[in-house]
Amino acid sequence: MFVLNVIGKGAEPAHFADLANAPAKILSPGHAFDLPVSDAGALAVARSRAEKLDINLVPSGGRRKKLLVADMDSTIINVECLDELADMAGLKPQIAAITERAMRGELEFEAALKERVGMLKGLPLDALERTYAERVRLNPGARSLLATMRAHGAHTMLVSGGFGYFTRRVAEAAGFHAERGNTLLDDGAALTGDVGLPILGREAKLQALQEAVANLRIDFADSLAVGDGANDLAMIQKAGLGVAYHAKPVVAEAAGAAINHNDLTALLYLQGYSDNEITSGE
Repeated sequence: MFVLNVIGKGAEPAHFADLANAPAKILSPGHAFDLPVSDAGALAVARSRAEKLDINLVPSGGRRKKLLVADMDSTIINVECLDELADMAGLKPQIAAITERAMRGELEFEAALKERVGMLKGLPLDALERTYAERVRLNPGARSLLATMRAHGAHTMLVSGGFGYFTRRVAEAAGFHAERGNTLLDDGAALTGDVGLPILGREAKLQALQEAVANLRIDFADSLAVGDGANDLAMIQKAGLGVAYHAKPVVAEAAGAAINHNDLTALLYLQGYSDNEITSGE
């Protein structure tokens, strides 16, 4: 058995009633619902009817996950921190172009990270604080996602190919239990242009998921991984529920579920949470 999970403004079960084999469950009136279906082909039919709704097919059982592993840049927060640091150095166009190619899977992540960090050599350390204070914002729904999953017993981890300076602050602001990120090296006054080794990239994100599953003594089926870039693909494909969030095409095509139009509370509706079970977290 499967559930057709539909999220978005104006989402109404009546538009898809012919695909159902049981009555819909309303998760958020006029915004999100579950429609039980028996045929996986219902997904393509439903998506053909609504371009601006997020429609995904998920198993009807085991939906509420015990582990959340999330990417940071452009997933939990609104920016790519490295690109914003580059802006402080007057190099945003050059560095952002490399970031975009890496996130699309066109460049090897570790090499692209080293290249971009190298271009920031000499950037004063106060640029990190300015970037965090002036540019970094939690994406809508982040606090609700974390507060709700934690309230229902889930462990939450922020795993980023970005930098620990930001992951520590974002994890605290959003409410994650744990965080991992790369280390920007400095001489006490400015960046040296180097990054600490080993670099946390695609395989390290997968390893973080694997370690968390082992430590919690749960199955991969009980995990949710979410991200937007190619370096998130391995963990997204391994998790029980892998979600491409406003993602690059290579990620959206390979993930088990995709959220393209809604905020992070969509990850709660995907798990079958209804409005009266969602904690604001604000």
